[in-house]
Amino acid sequence: MNETFEKTALHRDYAASKLGMWLFLLTELGLFFGPLLLYVMHDIRHPEAFHAASSGLDRTIGFVNTLVLLTSSLTAALSVASIRRGKTELTLIFIFVTVTLGGIFLVNKYFEWTGKIAHGIYPGGDAFAGLPPGEAVFYGLYFFATGLHGLHVIAGMLVLAIAAVLTASGIVNKRDFVKLENAALYWHLVDIIWIFLFPFFYLIS
Repeated sequence: MNETFEKTALHRDYAASKLGMWLFLLTELGLFFGPLLLYVMHDIRHPEAFHAASSGLDRTIGFVNTLVLLTSSLTAALSVASIRRGKTELTLIFIFVTVTLGGIFLVNKYFEWTGKIAHGIYPGGDAFAGLPPGEAVFYGLYFFATGLHGLHVIAGMLVLAIAAVLTASGIVNKRDFVKLENAALYWHLVDIIWIFLFPFFYLIS
């Protein structure tokens, strides 16, 4: 009787945790809705300026970062699949690879940002002040949206690191893995957001 009650309580806690996570992810997506809506509105008003500004971004870095995040989403999913089979060491390996790929993404973004900043193309920069209005709006939205996304990448790496500690200590295991699963869901959110940002900013033609 007690065992049945414990299983029912665990199931309810699991369902509530997943529902809460999904609601949280929806609010996180909402943070990017406003900037992307502004992007669409100004792209309609300044299409040539937006296209010119987009051509100044490094599409190679953008494409590489897209591959990096897609691969990291795969390893995050594999970490959940591994813990469900009780393979703790393999789970930790996949979490480590996921966090490492997140670090690679941030390093690439750092070099891309510093390249623009070195030329004064950033809000408040000397070259930024002389840009046509449309290009200035583009780069303003670019720095805001990719900066906000970068903060989400850092948050996701921290959440996964915490999940790794919980896994190593046995708190996350094949019978109770919702914390890792929610961490992986958050990482998938990071990936999905970039899938929207990449074509918006890099693939205008």
